[in-house]
Amino acid sequence: MQIEPSKIILGWQALRSQFTAIHVDPLERKWIGISIAVVGLLVAIITFDALLHGINPPSKVETIESASLHLSKEFAEENLGVQVDDKGAVIIRMVAGRYSFFPKHIQVPSETPLTFRWVSMDVLHGVHIPMTNMSTMIVPGYVAEISTSFPKPGEYPLLCNEYCGLGHNHMWSNISVIAKQDWQAPVRQAVKGEQQ
Repeated sequence: MQIEPSKIILGWQALRSQFTAIHVDPLERKWIGISIAVVGLLVAIITFDALLHGINPPSKVETIESASLHLSKEFAEENLGVQVDDKGAVIIRMVAGRYSFFPKHIQVPSETPLTFRWVSMDVLHGVHIPMTNMSTMIVPGYVAEISTSFPKPGEYPLLCNEYCGLGHNHMWSNISVIAKQDWQAPVRQAVKGEQQ
């Protein structure tokens, strides 16, 4: 079914005549105009900032079966923690579960690009590292990936910022950031059944 353009124009004209028939005080018109201008300005600022900083919705969505994390190759217990891949990139794999992060303590180098990969084994969790830009939600069934770096050595707490149950306030972990020149990459142990 196709609508004729003349009917659309007549419809807009009828709508316009109804709005012009309503009496709006000039002061109200002014404030309506200001409100629309402010909303337009805020949308323009958000759009400009998103384009300038390359902020986009996630395009790469990875799913994973939460009930069988321990059977997956990537998030099996022996693969958790800090690892350095063949290209020298530092990748940290962690699992969130009531009421802890696994592993409980990790050591990473300062001033180095780090890629954190997170999964949840049960419910929705959040991860937040105070004094950094790192904060994300860990949704069951999905892999959350964040790239960051720590500018200076020190101890950083890792906190859950999404209520996940009665033990939520005890859900934390610790990251020790070591000076880049003093950090030693962990030696990867051969996994049972893996060829070297």
